[in-house]
Amino acid sequence: MRFRPCIDLHNGKVKQIVGSSLQDSGEAVTNFVSEQPPAYYAELYYKDNLPGGHVIMLGPNNEEAAREALACHPGHLQVGGGINPSNASGWIEAGAGKVIVTSYLITAGEVDMDKVKAMADAVSQEKLVIDLSCLPVDGEYHVTCNRWQTICAMVLSPETLEKLSEYCAEYLVHAVQLEGKQGGIDRQLVELLGKWSPVPVTYAGGIRSMSDIQAIGQSGNWKVDFTVGSALDIFGGTMSYAELAAHGEWR
Repeated sequence: MRFRPCIDLHNGKVKQIVGSSLQDSGEAVTNFVSEQPPAYYAELYYKDNLPGGHVIMLGPNNEEAAREALACHPGHLQVGGGINPSNASGWIEAGAGKVIVTSYLITAGEVDMDKVKAMADAVSQEKLVIDLSCLPVDGEYHVTCNRWQTICAMVLSPETLEKLSEYCAEYLVHAVQLEGKQGGIDRQLVELLGKWSPVPVTYAGGIRSMSDIQAIGQSGNWKVDFTVGSALDIFGGTMSYAELAAHGEWR
């Protein structure tokens, strides 16, 4: 179990926002706006030996900022937001170690396996991360897309994770209802990811303290990586980034 850092970009700035508030109209609920450029965080994560972090483009006007972060140390960070087969290889060339994709893969509420195969063909299985961020609905976790505003018919299951793992290297899963709110984690979701995922998986959503990270380890059998955003002191919170960065791998 490892800490995966993040660089969330909104209108070209490094921000921490409440993910579910991001819509086509209206202002997103913002927890933090950084005075530092994306490259500052890319350099920080490289210096602290934290590979596999996520550069996420939240809407338009973020490509230049994303390229700035990726170019610092090619291969060290992943990138997501608007990724599809026509632009994926360009992001690898720009320095992304892997590309993260979700909305492109969904047709009529279900994963379109032809699109999954097209993404894997575009960049190779080893460089593809599938984002399965989800919401609990009637006892099941439904995948969301279109900036988490659309709840899909597709649900997380052992069969779904096994099937998609034939085409990707890892999964990224946000607990959408908790993201950016620092209200504690979804332990049930973490437990299911630890049991079901045949490839590396990263959980995000609600982390507010070191005890939450211990809970992720216990619930996920120390196999589920994690991302912390708004709670970190480098993003205006109270959790020590330096402490997390120094910890290394949890077992």
